Amino acid sequence: MSTVSPTNNEHFPAQYPRDALAADASLDTINTQEACTLDELFRERVRRSNNKIAYTQYNDELQRWQDYSWAHLASQVERWQVAFRASGLEKGDRVAICYRNSVEWVVFDQAALRLGLVVVPLYTADRADNIAYVIGNSGSKLVLFAQSELWQQVSATDEDTACVELVLVFSGDTGGLVKSVDDWLPEHGQHFERGVAGPDDLASIVYTSGTTGRPKGVMLSHKNMLSNAYSGMRSVALKPSDRLLSFLPLSHTLERTVGYYASMMSGASVFYNRSIKQLSEDLMHTQPTVIISVPRIFERVHNQIHSGLAEQSALKQWLFKTASNIGWRRFQVQQGLQSWHPSLVFAGLFDALVGKTVRAKLGGNLDYVIVGGAPLTQEVAKTFIALGLPLLQGYGLTESSPIVSVNTKAQNRPDSIGMLLRGVQVKIMDNDELWVKGDNVMQGYWQNQDATQKAIVVEGEERWLRTGDRAAIGSDGFLRIIGRIKDILVLANGEKVPPPDIEAAIVRNPIFEQVMVVGEGKSFLSALVVCNEKLLGQVCEHKGWSMNDLDAAPLKDYLITCISEQMDDFPGYAKIRKVHICPEEWTVESGLLTPTLKIKRPKIMQYFADTVDALYAGHGVHKS
Repeated sequence: MSTVSPTNNEHFPAQYPRDALAADASLDTINTQEACTLDELFRERVRRSNNKIAYTQYNDELQRWQDYSWAHLASQVERWQVAFRASGLEKGDRVAICYRNSVEWVVFDQAALRLGLVVVPLYTADRADNIAYVIGNSGSKLVLFAQSELWQQVSATDEDTACVELVLVFSGDTGGLVKSVDDWLPEHGQHFERGVAGPDDLASIVYTSGTTGRPKGVMLSHKNMLSNAYSGMRSVALKPSDRLLSFLPLSHTLERTVGYYASMMSGASVFYNRSIKQLSEDLMHTQPTVIISVPRIFERVHNQIHSGLAEQSALKQWLFKTASNIGWRRFQVQQGLQSWHPSLVFAGLFDALVGKTVRAKLGGNLDYVIVGGAPLTQEVAKTFIALGLPLLQGYGLTESSPIVSVNTKAQNRPDSIGMLLRGVQVKIMDNDELWVKGDNVMQGYWQNQDATQKAIVVEGEERWLRTGDRAAIGSDGFLRIIGRIKDILVLANGEKVPPPDIEAAIVRNPIFEQVMVVGEGKSFLSALVVCNEKLLGQVCEHKGWSMNDLDAAPLKDYLITCISEQMDDFPGYAKIRKVHICPEEWTVESGLLTPTLKIKRPKIMQYFADTVDALYAGHGVHKS
């Protein structure tokens, strides 16, 4: 067992990156002594930056972007506080919010936290039955929706939502439990000098995305999230001049901790994306300096770039390849990993011809991107880093508030998940499982003692979180995830293979949009794939095949070849022998993806059970 902690730095001298806050005295960062709770953080930011623009969002009625100052938010928070209290809510009561990223989300959250209420964020893109389950399981007394129609869908499910006493909506029919926000809010608020919550009080119950079953409610305290946001700032500091474009849901803990609480600590400005479909337009309009993203966003951009290049002239393809090679060499030199090379004389020229053009499509002003929530493939990271856009991969879990480690601009290893945040300790157990300890580790799972005892190991006065991830720590202090303990397929010959690694390799080819590898107990591996309709159509047209026959042997053989080209680094037993082309995309609505767009393996296996059986018809099955 190996351990990394502040007490053994001599073994891992590069464990922590440079303290970004100590390195810049001009930063106006609120620390955890100046604000001990999340609502104190808000009040301190209002005090320091009263008239500064805090948030900007699009006003549909006025058809324009509208700015909101910290003073304006404070006045709205006071109105919501009065209304919450008048509704009979008391400290510890749960209140749920199912609403898009917005000023209203922040106001709801801050008013609730000030009164010691526990906020339960819901995914707007989730299925009605999942939303109903979370509401009922958390015992939420009040729920906020954009429209009354969604509540009607939620209340019509088989889940028990009898705990709900009040439903607030911005539009739609009212009556019974349902009230309009405009009618519910008083015209004026009331200034409350002190909040009622302490650092160790429960601030939020955040439900996991439920890839393998019912979501579990992660209990996070004020200290959990506040300490994590501040530790994150010490690794990658936001500045008061930064502009963030917020598009990951605030129900996603990474966006909430970094894009909301850390930005509040720094005094940075936040723009709210209108919708994912309008993300490209909003990037161009807001020209953010920082965004928080999941890998899928950049995987799609990467695939678009390369599929577009295939249609360009040989000269343009050469320009792109050369610019990428020189850009990557420049990055390696900057990181101290390579020595200077004469080709770097042309780095500025190729950046102007290629890199600047790509960055312009992302707003043209991005300083870096924090990427988390899923593994980032090295090829995607390498492409954007070479083109002058640092992707900083981090790692965490909802249960750790969420950040455990992150790369920085000065110390960036795309094949890693970065270095530990200050205040976070980890150890690698005998089965390579990563355990985490720190103020960021959750209190436990809501009303689920069995799950809590499995996830939290108590050793004396220490509480360790079992992550379920297999990890390794280099002598340079960088952490690397080497797989999930449970995400292992055992073939009939006893060989063990990690599906996520294979799936990540396969989707490097832009023709594949979604992939799930199957083969537990079988004699070989197969893949269920969803293809890019445009690229698949181009292939079929070129080959003279019909798009209407996805079971055609020539088409499947072609895709097997495409898969094989991505798997040179895998052993023979890990090769994909058969493929099934799924005619429809896997979605949240179909129940095959979580709200964070992770595949639900058991659900997909159940949905395609007959298909998988057909893939292995006539082949031996391993009996355990």
